[in-house]
Amino acid sequence: MTAAPSGPAFSVHDIPFSTYGSWFGISPVLAEKTRAEDLHLVSHQNGMHAVLRLVPSDASTGERAETRVVATSSLLSWVHEAGRIDLAYESPDTVRVRGEGLALRITAAARALTPFSGTYLYDDPVSGAHVFTSYETGRRYRVTVLSGAVTCVSGAQALGGAERGLTVAAGPDGVWEIAVEELDTARAPYVSSATFGKVAEAARNSFADFVDEVAPWRSSATPAAELAAYVLWSATVRPAGLLTRPAVLMSKHWMDKVWSWDHCFNALALAPGHPKLAWDQFSLPFDHQDESGALPDSVTHSEVLHNFVKPPIHGWTLRHLRRRLSLPPEQLAEAYDRLSRWTDFWLTARRAPGATLSHYQHGNDSGWDNATTFDPERVVVTADLAAFLTLQLHELAALADELGLPDDALWWTRTAEATQAAMLEELWTGDRFVARSVGSAETWASASLLDLMPIALGEHLPEDVSAVLADRIEAHLTPHGLATEQLSSPHYLSDGYWRGPIWAPSTVLVEDGLRRAGHQRLADDISARFRALCETYGFAENFDALTGTGLRDRAYTWTASSYLLLAEAHELRHATPAMHTGG
Repeated sequence: MTAAPSGPAFSVHDIPFSTYGSWFGISPVLAEKTRAEDLHLVSHQNGMHAVLRLVPSDASTGERAETRVVATSSLLSWVHEAGRIDLAYESPDTVRVRGEGLALRITAAARALTPFSGTYLYDDPVSGAHVFTSYETGRRYRVTVLSGAVTCVSGAQALGGAERGLTVAAGPDGVWEIAVEELDTARAPYVSSATFGKVAEAARNSFADFVDEVAPWRSSATPAAELAAYVLWSATVRPAGLLTRPAVLMSKHWMDKVWSWDHCFNALALAPGHPKLAWDQFSLPFDHQDESGALPDSVTHSEVLHNFVKPPIHGWTLRHLRRRLSLPPEQLAEAYDRLSRWTDFWLTARRAPGATLSHYQHGNDSGWDNATTFDPERVVVTADLAAFLTLQLHELAALADELGLPDDALWWTRTAEATQAAMLEELWTGDRFVARSVGSAETWASASLLDLMPIALGEHLPEDVSAVLADRIEAHLTPHGLATEQLSSPHYLSDGYWRGPIWAPSTVLVEDGLRRAGHQRLADDISARFRALCETYGFAENFDALTGTGLRDRAYTWTASSYLLLAEAHELRHATPAMHTGG
């Protein structure tokens, strides 16, 4: 009865089982630092909410059956000596579940039902289905029996505290099957249009097509490429709520948002194989650009946050994106307008009177939330910000020139030159970059890799400056990659977020800058170590710099995208040298 599994196998404790376009996944991870014994249907509409608990049961006793969970890109299975249960996505909002030898108990994740929270269960007299309606997600979850029988229903129409659920078991033929849908208010009764085998086959083919488009270059030298593609594919949601484009969430765990620099790495990784989806990823935060020109800190289904911003790496991103995409004039014009407004925000709202250099108002603005650069003060002028703005100004000059705006191009070029000159004059000491208080002339240095991020300027840096930065960057290398705080620092923490762990975005930005500055050996080393890290420990939000262990959210898309970027560039350099930069 089992559909042949295909695609990379993975642990659902690390990566949720989901599909392209879906707003829900199947996972034991219910929240940060919260894991359940059983798999749950976890939705990301209106936030991350565990809605339904899925419990394989002994068909004769009704007791919970201890099963082994096996997941591939297209099929999730609970395996037991007495039988098995298989689950596959038929569409982004519908899963098909089929069992033999085991029953399945489906219950509301929360027992309590109040006027404002919880999940209510009722039998729908129109469709004959059992429907759970969730206050938290604002959606309904309809269970339609296709074969077999419901052997037990509890808590239907119950209020207050109660177990609400149903058990599905086999009929005379020994097999049962159901469809579970996430829907808004109502739709026609569910009718099966394909066998379970065909559903699983279609899901298998969908992912196979995606990975062939995104990573056609993969080989035995890049063994994690398929799993990286799955992390991206499965974390993509269809337009809904405040997201008017398909969006690659950072994760279908608790980091279920699009932050306004994370999206850049996803756009770059998707660009060659999925140009439309890549452009959507780049554009998505700009859809919520405010009157000042600022991008939001983050966007998700039902929330846009403006309390912080993220660093202006978008000029750097667009430069690389334009090499990977063929953009028509109307998209270039749109990008120019949006990038101009984003840059003007930094040159006006984030420049103190009389200042040439812009400033952050908090570590969160830099994307390196708690980096030690921000220990003395939070409202500071830093060299990384000046470097990113310089790159963005150069990209605006190139765009203006291409769009036939010579006066604009000249102004952007002169502003880029002035910004870089001020960075070197005010923040470069001769052997390192320092940060400076906006409120005083006080400066300080740290052991954070953030202080070395001006290497992103690459070919724009004076050779003596890039050489010093390269030496200092090499001091951050561990066997697994670039620690974000030097290991010798008294502030180093193995799980200290930006105070030690290895991160994907800093790795990609540093690697690219080193390569463009001519430090190929070090760039190659950094790329190789990070690729090996992902191949061994997966695609976590960040990694212990000494052990390599994945930390925090274990299914992070910018990490998967960074692996794909570095792996692709590595493959292409070996296949056709000098065709590709970065990686």
